[in-house]
Amino acid sequence: MNDGRMQSFFTKVYTWMFIGLLVSGAVAYITSINTALFSILVSGFWLIIIAELGLVIAISALIKKISPTVAKVLYLLYSAVNGFTLASIFMVYKLDSIVFVFLSTAILFAALALYGYTTKNDLTGFGKILLAGLIAIIIMSIVNIFTGGNTLGVIISIISVVIFSGLTAYDMQKLKNLYNYYASDDTMVDRIAIYGALDLYLDFINIFIKLLRLFGKRK
Repeated sequence: MNDGRMQSFFTKVYTWMFIGLLVSGAVAYITSINTALFSILVSGFWLIIIAELGLVIAISALIKKISPTVAKVLYLLYSAVNGFTLASIFMVYKLDSIVFVFLSTAILFAALALYGYTTKNDLTGFGKILLAGLIAIIIMSIVNIFTGGNTLGVIISIISVVIFSGLTAYDMQKLKNLYNYYASDDTMVDRIAIYGALDLYLDFINIFIKLLRLFGKRK
């Protein structure tokens, strides 16, 4: 293992993750202060959600086939679309509260990522457990859409923070393993960097949104 090359790989991963967060934040804020854009979001919310899911599935399924450039374009497009759907947080929560929760998420995320990167324990076995937890969250969230229960919403948020915290450490170790496997293939390493950025971006965003639901101060 070449530690210098691995560090370069993770620098790419985190650079693209940061760019994705920046794009999402900018689009979310612009949408929140633009009446026309926000109206489009409200009227076409579910179509936009479907588009988001389609982009995630496309990147995950095609990452070994598409060029790194195409992967980057799809990732940035996803970040923008997701930012569009996140615009509502600026309408619901106070700006200082959003910033505080974001910084708190960044600290928690950094600690979890560091653990996943440095731990000698094999986290592979937790993959199926975390996936089962993720499926449970999705089912509970669908149920909550129709029931509208605040208590269930809080429970979902707490479980989500736990699940995505585990996924952060798990995904970091998975990325190390993927890098070691494809280290001799520069093109594949570039693809995995985008795939890794997307994985960690999703972990971060989900932790942030759920913590904001739990601790954010509403307007």
